[in-house]
Amino acid sequence: MATLKDVKVGESAVVSKLAGTGALKRRIMDMGLTKGTGVYVRKVAPLGDPIEITVRGYELSIRKDEAACVEVTDVAQGER
Repeated sequence: MATLKDVKVGESAVVSKLAGTGALKRRIMDMGLTKGTGVYVRKVAPLGDPIEITVRGYELSIRKDEAACVEVTDVAQGER
């Protein structure tokens, strides 16, 4: 299964599952990354961490280890 960490710049995807547990999963959900939500990867920092995404109409920066806990489907070019 692909994760948000694997989505390239300029691609969009739909969140299918959150793999984290406890406080990490709660934190990801509080940021708006819930099942069925569309996300668009806007930028990746020069060293690869953090990743800037657009979710629910706002920009969000997320660390790679957090992005690895977000499983996605329907990866496609362009914004949704």
